[in-house]
Amino acid sequence: MKKEKKDEAFIKQPFFEGGDKALSEFIQKNLKYPKTALEAKTQGMVLVRCEIDFKGNVTEAKVLKGIGNGCDEEAARITKLLKFQVPKSPRGLKVTFHKDLRIPFKLIKEKPLPVAPPLNLNYNIVPTVKTEKQKEKTISYTITI
Repeated sequence: MKKEKKDEAFIKQPFFEGGDKALSEFIQKNLKYPKTALEAKTQGMVLVRCEIDFKGNVTEAKVLKGIGNGCDEEAARITKLLKFQVPKSPRGLKVTFHKDLRIPFKLIKEKPLPVAPPLNLNYNIVPTVKTEKQKEKTISYTITI
């Protein structure tokens, strides 16, 4: 008969359902790049410390390291949208957790559209019925698009 292994941590940390991959997808989906940051071409990583209550809601978001131009406020806004799962704690303790998140702001480089060479279309019109008075005529057209 094996002994049951006790958990190492008395109080378990909250987690985002789906893991880190789901968390980064949520951030990318809800991120709205600020206009001033787009104009100034601001890029970088914003470090946010969030306070998570015993229900898994983010109650406070504080920017520890920002990059400016509206990105700090946007990172705090996204952090407040998050909902974490909190494992049950023993004896019904109501604990407030702190978690640091990195929110990336990266501009997407637009690729120029390839320029196609001009398209030439040539065709000839030849009359099929000839009469004695008509001579054979050939008409040529060239269309450049």
